[in-house]
Amino acid sequence: MTDSPTMTDVSPAADSSPAPASPRTPTAPRTPTAVDAIAERHFDAAMQHSPIDATYLGVDVRQDELDDFSPDGYRARADLARATLAALETAEPVDDIDRVTIAAMRERLQLDIDIHEAGVDMGDVNVLASPMQSVRDVFDLMPTDTAEQWATITRRLRALPTALEQWRTSLLVTADNGHVSAKRQFESCMKQCDDLVGEDGFFATFAAGARTADGAELPESAQAQLSEAALGAAAAYAALKTFFGTELLHRAPSEDAVGRERYQLASRLFLGATVDLEETYAWGQQETARIAAEMQRTAERIVPGGSVKDAIKALGEDPTYQLHGTDALQQWMQTKADEVMDLLGGTHFDIPDPVRTIECRIAPTHTGGIYYTGPSEDFSRPGRMWWSVPKGVETFGTWAELSTVYHEGVPGHHLQVAQTTYRAELLNRWRRMLCWVSGHGEGWALYAERLMVELGYMDDPGNYLGFLDAQSLRAARVVLDIGIHCGFEAPAEVGGGEWTYDKAWQYLSAHCNNDEATRRFELDRYLGWPGQAPSYKIGERIWMQLRDESAAREGDSFDAKAFHRRALDIGSVGLDVLAEALRP
Repeated sequence: MTDSPTMTDVSPAADSSPAPASPRTPTAPRTPTAVDAIAERHFDAAMQHSPIDATYLGVDVRQDELDDFSPDGYRARADLARATLAALETAEPVDDIDRVTIAAMRERLQLDIDIHEAGVDMGDVNVLASPMQSVRDVFDLMPTDTAEQWATITRRLRALPTALEQWRTSLLVTADNGHVSAKRQFESCMKQCDDLVGEDGFFATFAAGARTADGAELPESAQAQLSEAALGAAAAYAALKTFFGTELLHRAPSEDAVGRERYQLASRLFLGATVDLEETYAWGQQETARIAAEMQRTAERIVPGGSVKDAIKALGEDPTYQLHGTDALQQWMQTKADEVMDLLGGTHFDIPDPVRTIECRIAPTHTGGIYYTGPSEDFSRPGRMWWSVPKGVETFGTWAELSTVYHEGVPGHHLQVAQTTYRAELLNRWRRMLCWVSGHGEGWALYAERLMVELGYMDDPGNYLGFLDAQSLRAARVVLDIGIHCGFEAPAEVGGGEWTYDKAWQYLSAHCNNDEATRRFELDRYLGWPGQAPSYKIGERIWMQLRDESAAREGDSFDAKAFHRRALDIGSVGLDVLAEALRP
């Protein structure tokens, strides 16, 4: 799933919260409770505060506007969290579902407040998940079928310069308070701004390609207004680059690490759980070594006596694993997603009919990522898997990407997100649509990849090596992210001692086989967005532990399909809340 900014994460607001218990799927629609009403009011208010989130969730609220990124806007969102927490103080749960809602909301909303009070929310600049990316990315999900929908896009484009100007004000306020992101993040984001402006930048090409669903061009006046708005949006990003360079770059620290205290907060933000950082750091190194040994054994199945790099080279030259052109890529993605939907539906998963539709698309951007966006509440917009193909790339190796298709689509994010969205008879909208915890979501997606290995769908040695290669990167992230930001001693394989950029690059390159540009971006991501990247592998670890606990507890009566249904019906909550909800 796209690594968009998620909720937040520290301890629950009150230790007296009722312990969440496992919800039981009702035989008839559940009557909404007073707790549901609090959650629904919070959801409605959150959509008013964030038109960007409303677009992602398919909620028709302020679709021609953008979020208020000024200090007042951030303060208003924190005040909303405080008001909802106050309402929860007197709320009485009537069932297990209410108990999970209360525990999850207290944990998430208190974290919103803590992060705001720490000055972290409105001051972060990073290469993947700060307002400069979210303001641009939202246009990918806006409908473009009619001239009226293009008019909505035009109005939102006109709002973009104000949104970025508001954010600039917030960045200056936080800088005056002593919080400025690392210099490396500003330098990389300035390069991203360059990619958005100019004749071949996103905004110019987006406007030039405007068509309705029937392929018709917009009326001349509408096209002129769209082009003018796109030009203004591009100019706003050019101004943002200048602002970074003149106002903040010289104030930015060269040091990338954020320190143990802030990292612990970030870790809870993305996990919804407190983990022992020293133990997890050591486990990450052990897991990386284990995967490396398994990769070598697999490589020898592909090239007898060869290395991992020999095997990768052979797979890259094998036409069996090659696709040519983005049309073939899109068709392959769709075929694989539909195939697994048919194979697993009814055997390992209960899949409602609306969830059985997933669209696979080539993204309008060229970053090289693969990501998932969920369906609208009424499923008029289905869940979608997107592939952002770099410019000029026409050949694709399926061996390296099959596990990612499982991760983003089925049984990964699509089953997780779309099935939860569907459960309107069970969960309020905050639970179904708004609450997203990276360790839960990305941990599930890695669990889904591993499940496909367990079920025999990755027995081909090339595909299995691709799975292991992705796993290696996820394990290396744990080591790099925790080690650098917490100041732990570097592994012996890079010389031990204090982490440096060169040691981090050496470690990443030893355990990741992507091209250099991708590795550089990955490392910048870890350095600028602490706590997020490890949530994939740590989340998978916790998901596996929860399944193993259930299997051990239930013995011969354990049913994987029932476990999956029970777990996914809880929704994306913090991993501590999930663990309590799954235990009897």
